[in-house]
Amino acid sequence: MSVSMQEVMKQSGVAFGTSGARGLVTAMTDRVCYVYARSFIKYCEASYKCDHTIAIAGDLRPSTERILKALVKAGEDSSWKVIYCGRIPSPAIALYGIDKALPTIMVTGSHIPADRNGIKFNHPQGEITKKDEQGIVSQSVDFDESIFDAKGMLKNAPTLPAVETEAEENYCKRYPEFFGTKALQGLTIGVYQHSAVGRDIVVKVLESLGATVKPFARSETFIPVDTEAIRKEDEDLAREFAHKDFVDAIFSTDGDSDRPLLADDVGMWLRGDVLGILAAQALGIKRIATPVSCNTSLEKSGSFEKICRTRIGSPYVIAGMESLVDANDKSVSVAGYEANGGFLLQTNLTRSFEDGATRTLPALPTRDALLPMIAVMVMVREQKMCVVDLLKKLPKRFTLSDRLKEFPTEVSKAKLAEIREKKLGTKLFGSLTAKPSKFKPKDGPAPKPFHGEVVSIDETDGYRMEFDSGDIVHLRPSGNAPEFRCYVETESKDRSAELLAGCMKIMEGWRK
Repeated sequence: MSVSMQEVMKQSGVAFGTSGARGLVTAMTDRVCYVYARSFIKYCEASYKCDHTIAIAGDLRPSTERILKALVKAGEDSSWKVIYCGRIPSPAIALYGIDKALPTIMVTGSHIPADRNGIKFNHPQGEITKKDEQGIVSQSVDFDESIFDAKGMLKNAPTLPAVETEAEENYCKRYPEFFGTKALQGLTIGVYQHSAVGRDIVVKVLESLGATVKPFARSETFIPVDTEAIRKEDEDLAREFAHKDFVDAIFSTDGDSDRPLLADDVGMWLRGDVLGILAAQALGIKRIATPVSCNTSLEKSGSFEKICRTRIGSPYVIAGMESLVDANDKSVSVAGYEANGGFLLQTNLTRSFEDGATRTLPALPTRDALLPMIAVMVMVREQKMCVVDLLKKLPKRFTLSDRLKEFPTEVSKAKLAEIREKKLGTKLFGSLTAKPSKFKPKDGPAPKPFHGEVVSIDETDGYRMEFDSGDIVHLRPSGNAPEFRCYVETESKDRSAELLAGCMKIMEGWRK
């Protein structure tokens, strides 16, 4: 029979977003995953020069092995060779595909809970773009429906091929070959392992760079660590570990190890957009692409010659990076980062080191967790500082975010349209964004509270308002979930927390 990708998406509810296909495990049947993979393979055959070979890998959540087997079956039925690279980080399988000029697939739900999973696609040059996404979902696939049972599961699932270890080995060698085997010598680094697929690789790489490593909190149950919305238990765990064990920093990642979590020596996790700035400074990056929601310390730092603000999502960051490349000067370095901390290297990076050597790090234009954390700690060691010292050098801007869950996307969009058309930003959020008066009369009535005014609006992605106080409120419907997101930025952490709480209270009222 023949089935279109559009039909499968509609029937299953497994949507295709900026991070690939994601959905509930119950909805991601073998049949759904099989058709997604066949559609991707068919698209690659038509759009890229491929030798009919595809590489796959996965994370550690319980449903991943079943989905990997469905992908193997899809490859076999497409007459393609399937290379299984094991359970490795998303950037490791992407790097392998780029090196070998192969399309690759990573089975991962990233940071989302274990009752969900996902499939992330890479073409032979890196992450798929929005154009690739459109090409994949426009495919139709012919296959034998009888291979599935009534629940959409394979009647005879294949076994996984033997693991090809080259992808893991190359990823592990990438950083000591560039930074050197003594780059982190003298530093002690904790590694919060939980259930991240790269938990042992992170330890291995840090040790290969000369660091003393202290792993902790390994879990055989999947833990949905979100680097953009850090759980209180993860905050407490890091502080407790740093209090009892001396460390210069703590490393961790999300489930598929493409998004970093870096904590300082007292166990305070850095926000991803701040880590991105520090990493870009440490690497000497000249041009940066980053989503419009990220911290404006980037511009205020004066460290970069060109900055491109994009919509939220790695395909948009990749497009932004591509626009910054100087075709006439390959020495101009270009990178990008997201609020979740994922760091993307668009161009090869050449740098001179303390040992007098000049080495080149090949481009990897997909989210990578290790590069930004290592780069910052190399700078810490070289400058004989601590992470907090680096943070103190940045302009004082603090970003926070939250979301209304189970809030229909169409309702979010309608609310933004109303705010835009009626210019309600000042009315709704003015009292929250105004700086309080310092004048306190001894006698008579208290002065009327100031009311913040919107002075600029950015609609690159959602509705971003800057007020005359310098505060920023950014409202945006999620691109891949029924959630209404709110991002704020102010000059202090406490003020940001107060502003976010006030904004979320207003937004909760929109449920009625």
